[in-house]
Amino acid sequence: MQSTSSSSVRSSTLSRLPVARLAFRPFFLLAALFSVLAMGVWFAFWHGDILLRPHGGLMFWHQHEMLFGFAAAVVAGFLLTAVQNWTGLPSLRGAPLLGLVGVWLAGRLLMAFPMGLPAWLLALVDLAFLPLVALVMARLVITARRWRNLIFLPALTLLSIANLAMHLGVIYGDAGLIREAGYLAVLLVTLLMVVVGGRVIAMFTANRLGRPKPAPVPALETLALGSTLTLVVAQLLVMLGVSLPAALVAGLMVLSAVANAVRLMRWGGLHSWREPLLWGLHGSYAFIPVGLGMWALAELGMFRAELAVHALTIGGMGTMMLAMMSRVSLGHTARPIRTLPGIGVALGLMLAGAVLRSPVLAMFPQITHWTYNLSILFWCLAFMIFLFHYTVPLFTPRTDGKDG
Repeated sequence: MQSTSSSSVRSSTLSRLPVARLAFRPFFLLAALFSVLAMGVWFAFWHGDILLRPHGGLMFWHQHEMLFGFAAAVVAGFLLTAVQNWTGLPSLRGAPLLGLVGVWLAGRLLMAFPMGLPAWLLALVDLAFLPLVALVMARLVITARRWRNLIFLPALTLLSIANLAMHLGVIYGDAGLIREAGYLAVLLVTLLMVVVGGRVIAMFTANRLGRPKPAPVPALETLALGSTLTLVVAQLLVMLGVSLPAALVAGLMVLSAVANAVRLMRWGGLHSWREPLLWGLHGSYAFIPVGLGMWALAELGMFRAELAVHALTIGGMGTMMLAMMSRVSLGHTARPIRTLPGIGVALGLMLAGAVLRSPVLAMFPQITHWTYNLSILFWCLAFMIFLFHYTVPLFTPRTDGKDG
């Protein structure tokens, strides 16, 4: 009985720690810090310095950790914070939240420093994180009967399957499986961007600029979401060994690119040029059609698919996450939602890095070394600016004294 009481006291104490009050606090901080460190290691690698000997080698580690280290942490922080608003039920906090953070950290440490442990054990630790996030989401969404948010559960499940496939690729020495599983993860995060972007970008833009929010066109919404979901299914089949005609895959990518481009044009992005937290979101979403259009050309043999993938990961994923992290970290700490000094520069650096690493490199492959260097440095600078502004707010209580 005394043990139960002391455990309850410890849990209550941890719940009062500002950083443990909602998932966005620890996960946004750790994701930003981890991405800077990981990109620093990647930069050193391109200059001939081997700072790590991670599980699977540095090429695998870079692909895997930017998806299942950085991106997974941001997705978890966002979803486990947003689900509280969607359901009206308290989300993960205190000791359980810090325990989940510990699972994520254990995965990152073991992937970077495998210490001779068996590959199956490393995989088991790393694979535990996303299913736990999905379980928390499922409990809250099902309890509150908010069925429209169930879409995130199969997405998290498929992300876990993609992660498992990448680990199996390392265990069995199957580079093709690693590549196709990584592509599946990129398309799944793209699908999440399409879902979340559709919910918030038009609304944020209309509210901030005092303009009417454009009414969604049901057929266009269905086409944008449906075509992106179809791409995910197609890539899942490819990962499982089903051979699909390149022309079919390219056609699906063009359809999704066009639908999402038309969708974006209706959201009033041209009026947001004075507001970096808005044009950052519009710019990041624009890289979805850019990346998918380039990927369609890559399927037809125009250039390497990884160029298109980096349009989606740097321009789309990285920039949208930076913009959303900057906005959420203000709103959920009860601070005015405004662009802090340098955040506009950070978002601009992300978009510039994406342009250099993807379309520019596709047109001028002879400048590969420079584009790699600049895109890595731009990413690091952008997230260092975020850490400079947001570390203190994320570690301190809300300004209105409320919990969260």
